[in-house]
Amino acid sequence: MSRSYDILMVGIGGQGIILASNILGEASLIEGRSIRGAETHGMAQRGGSVEGHIRIDGKYGPLIAPGTADLIIAFDMLEALRYAHYLAPGGNMVINSHVVIPTSVFMQGATAPSKEEILARLGSGRTICLIDADHLAEEAGSLLAQNVVMIGAASWSMPIAAESLSGAVGRLVPKKTIEINRKAFELGRAAGKRCKEGSKET
Repeated sequence: MSRSYDILMVGIGGQGIILASNILGEASLIEGRSIRGAETHGMAQRGGSVEGHIRIDGKYGPLIAPGTADLIIAFDMLEALRYAHYLAPGGNMVINSHVVIPTSVFMQGATAPSKEEILARLGSGRTICLIDADHLAEEAGSLLAQNVVMIGAASWSMPIAAESLSGAVGRLVPKKTIEINRKAFELGRAAGKRCKEGSKET
């Protein structure tokens, strides 16, 4: 590759974004590739966000500039909308069809946009894969595995082999949850494949 492949993960604190970022980093190391990464931690109870910047084959700084991300993995639809301006033209978005309403919205008496409104605001010109990661994680055995579901779904858009990603999952999740997380990865990967084949939400 002549340049880095840049992945931005976004969501709310507690959704496992840091572990997901570490899995991508570990998978890159398994393949002997250079990796740059950084995280920023918001205050979820005040409507803040958590970001994970991953630059595969990167040679320079760890932070992704707006308008340059090849892939955005959003663990929440509002966060997808908040960070959509980071996506490069022709980039991909994998989004969990889940909406966390920030406390500040309730306090101000505002109304959060619906899922349909969010998708409309995201507009055209983007390739969007919308999946129900919460449901798939529960099917795998634990809602906490939604982050691994998201990695599986997004794996089709990454320059990393699925075997390396699955191997990284096995290395980094708690031993007693390896089977649950591997199932979550495969369920997410199947959902991502359905997106590639044209279905809107899986």
